[in-house]
Amino acid sequence: MNLWRIAPSVYLPALLYGIGQGAIAPVVAVSATHLGASVAAAGLVVAAAGLGQVIGDIPAGALTNKIGERRAMLLATGLVALALVACLLVPTAWGLAIAIGATGVAGAVWGLARQAYLSEAVPIEMRARALSTLGGVQRIGSFIGPFLGAFAMRFLGTDGAYWVHLVAAILACGVLLSLPDVESVRRTRGSRPVAAQSTWTVIGEHLPVLRTLGVGALLVGAVRASRQVVIPLWALHIGLDPETTSIIFGLSGAVDMLLFYPAGSVMDRLGRKWVAVPSMFVLGLAHLLLPLTDSTATLTAVALLMGVGNGLGAGVIMTLGADASPPVGRAQFLGAFRLFADTGNGAGPLLLAGATAVLGLGPAIVIMAGTGWAAATAMHRWIPPHPLPDRTA
Repeated sequence: MNLWRIAPSVYLPALLYGIGQGAIAPVVAVSATHLGASVAAAGLVVAAAGLGQVIGDIPAGALTNKIGERRAMLLATGLVALALVACLLVPTAWGLAIAIGATGVAGAVWGLARQAYLSEAVPIEMRARALSTLGGVQRIGSFIGPFLGAFAMRFLGTDGAYWVHLVAAILACGVLLSLPDVESVRRTRGSRPVAAQSTWTVIGEHLPVLRTLGVGALLVGAVRASRQVVIPLWALHIGLDPETTSIIFGLSGAVDMLLFYPAGSVMDRLGRKWVAVPSMFVLGLAHLLLPLTDSTATLTAVALLMGVGNGLGAGVIMTLGADASPPVGRAQFLGAFRLFADTGNGAGPLLLAGATAVLGLGPAIVIMAGTGWAAATAMHRWIPPHPLPDRTA
């Protein structure tokens, strides 16, 4: 299979969805304060998206297993469109929090369904390239989104960012209608129908993988999420202005975007460890070096190193989840596996904040460096040398 054959129907919706998510990311807290929320309450509104994603992971697997990957993505796109309309209309900050939480639930369904689709549609020898490209396209969308949101806000105020996401979601829905149903892919590849299993049965049968490789995914999620927080916090600590900080963060993101396809190619050719372990080692090293920086130049250098480390790991968690997923109950397993990674994404900033309150920012960043190296150790210990081919159902 050539990835270009499925690129328009698979990657274009992901790009559009990523643009929308990127567009609203910088303005949710601002919208909450405009509705009367305090700074602390605005932070909770922002966190509602991550909470919604964690809540939605397990149900997303069950839903995708029941109605199919394409229908689940269409349903999620409809849900996020309704949530965005609510973001434009709600009169209170708590109403906004509920709407933002709904976008997180929709994101969980969307992310799981497209991962499950590619896990089925792409042969295993191309799986890592397919999934790392998916992760890379999402990064590109998140990079473009804030600029389109800023342009729209020139004319519509903060509502402009939500309109960008809403239009992008509608366009993604239109493209998804051209997506071949994965059932036709299964028939083409000669797979036989599989019997349905309950979500908890699937989780129970694969608990050994979830409590080992799943914990590794949690650590990976924690250190990746920490990266997005420590750069601006340390920039503030050493006295850099917000404009300089934004440029440094943008440069780090640009480097991150460049590495997704090479990372996928290495995973397909040499194995998943050759990307997962170096990615976490480099992220841990960058965290360790960050407290030693004291200028724009040195912070930029470490931020670029963080971008390299994060970019090396593009798609690795999705690929590991797809490798470990069974043909019977694939979507339910992926929901449980993604729950670990998404919990890590939420826990990383909380761990950093708690350690900062007790020890100070520098020592807290060093703790996150140790988390990165713990993730590298877990990946080295629990990733099998080569992915096993899908078993016949």
